[in-house]
Amino acid sequence: MALQALFSPFLVSTTLLFPLHSSKIPVTLRNSKSTRCVANVITVDDHTITRRSANYLQSVWDYDFVQSLTSDYNEEKYVRQVDKLKDDVKCLINGVMDPLAKLELIDVIQRLGLKYLFETEIKKALDIIYKDSNIAWLSDDLFAIALRFRLLRQHGYNVPQGVFERFRDETGNFKRNLFEDVEGLLNLYEASFFGLEGEDIIDQAKAFTTTHLKGIIRDIPPSMSRKVVHALDMPLHWRLTRVEARWFIDAYEQEQNMNPPLLLLAKLEYNIVQAIHQKEVSKLASWWVDMGLDKISFARDRLVEHYFWCNGILFEPQYIPFRLMATKIICLITTIDDVYDLYGTMEEIELFTDFVDRWDINEIDKLPQNIKTCLLAMYNTSNEIGYWTLKERRFNIIPYLSEAWADLCKAYLKEAKWYYGGYKPTLEEYLENAKVSIAAPLMLLCSYFLTTDKITKEALDHLDELPSIMRSASLLLRLANDLGTSSDELARGDILKAVQCYMNETGASEEVAREYINNLVHEIWKKINRDMLNHCPFSEPFLSANPNIARTAQCFYQYGDGHGVPDSWTKDHLISLLVQPIALN
Repeated sequence: MALQALFSPFLVSTTLLFPLHSSKIPVTLRNSKSTRCVANVITVDDHTITRRSANYLQSVWDYDFVQSLTSDYNEEKYVRQVDKLKDDVKCLINGVMDPLAKLELIDVIQRLGLKYLFETEIKKALDIIYKDSNIAWLSDDLFAIALRFRLLRQHGYNVPQGVFERFRDETGNFKRNLFEDVEGLLNLYEASFFGLEGEDIIDQAKAFTTTHLKGIIRDIPPSMSRKVVHALDMPLHWRLTRVEARWFIDAYEQEQNMNPPLLLLAKLEYNIVQAIHQKEVSKLASWWVDMGLDKISFARDRLVEHYFWCNGILFEPQYIPFRLMATKIICLITTIDDVYDLYGTMEEIELFTDFVDRWDINEIDKLPQNIKTCLLAMYNTSNEIGYWTLKERRFNIIPYLSEAWADLCKAYLKEAKWYYGGYKPTLEEYLENAKVSIAAPLMLLCSYFLTTDKITKEALDHLDELPSIMRSASLLLRLANDLGTSSDELARGDILKAVQCYMNETGASEEVAREYINNLVHEIWKKINRDMLNHCPFSEPFLSANPNIARTAQCFYQYGDGHGVPDSWTKDHLISLLVQPIALN
């Protein structure tokens, strides 16, 4: 498949701000140490074997501490208080108010992380606003039009890009008098990330607002400057719900027109959900230690970070089975990835791939102890998940799960052959394999069968074909990873990543190659936007899991390798997510 078929022609070159570092919360859970990459030479049965090791930083999490996480917010008194506040907010959404005021209320509710509590009420309100033929209230108000466009597109209404035509002059450029409307520019910027392929006005709006918002940061009041910096750092459409909620709760508290009951609901709900998440990660830490996988020295010990992945995909309280079981899967994905990338010999990983492809471990003793442990953990955990699915969903998922594991291992094996053979793939070849080797298809498959009440063979067969929305989500995960980690991975002896593939293929500089890959990210997001509008035959929560896996990747790799280097902004997010509740006063 040619790249032209994967990605539409680029209409805009827009690079977000990516700061070199983030502020650190002064909490250290475990001291981590870094050592250089080495090759370990061992002798087995008179044969010398060289095993590579990246010497990853050890986990920053003390698992005794993780298992001890507790919260007061699982008490009944907080649940009753939240129920009362939820009723009040429902009445507020359903009440009569100016359409713009209702849009602003919905926006605040969503940014506070409360959207999932009011799905029915929000849908009803937006349906009325979308169908209202009397839209004189919009007039030439850029703020109102951009906010309406963004919220309606987010909820599946295909509003035309032509609503912004009135803000362009006779030459087709956005009018200069818009410079003074900072709130309008900021909302147009956020709306532009909901663009679709071929929407030239939206592309122009993204470039226009990015340039001008960067230029006015120092000339606007501090409260507005903070919002602009936050948006330019990463647009709202790309942010994780829980991470954004934690930031926005603090920001909303400082606003003059803040609604105190709504703010209290957001704080209480955040802390109550945090209590649920604490119980989950505590159970998972016990599983991880009991399995002994925290003792495998060559692999990344990232149990808590992997929980963050699954939490980012689906954080809502009702999806506990997904987070518990999918976290185990992603832990094993990372461990097995390190077997293929670093530890295993070519003969060993070929044998490993064959065992997985046949889903047969009868000859597992042919593998060395560490690799045998990884294979057995993958096999047993997958079968345990298959048993749960058979019991709870009355469907045997093992044939699909084992096939997904086999596809992943074959993709890993291809990359290993490239490495040992010194082959430099083209960007097209690399991405065609990488959309599987990044493991998103396996994770998204899990998101379907662990959350869907009625699993069907037809839906699973369709997922097996890697439909557009899954393919796009997989590529976004791969590209975000490459932009954040490619230098580190090359240093430890990995294959070329997307940036280097483009450089090798075209002779471009690293700066130009990074801009090209950044533009691919923007273009692929347009595909996801289109797929979210035309989503049949999929429904929630699987539908949202696809962009959420991309959002989680961009959160992890925004400033570098937030997965491989755990003592980073990732730890800061996890402390907010799992450890520190929000003060109520």
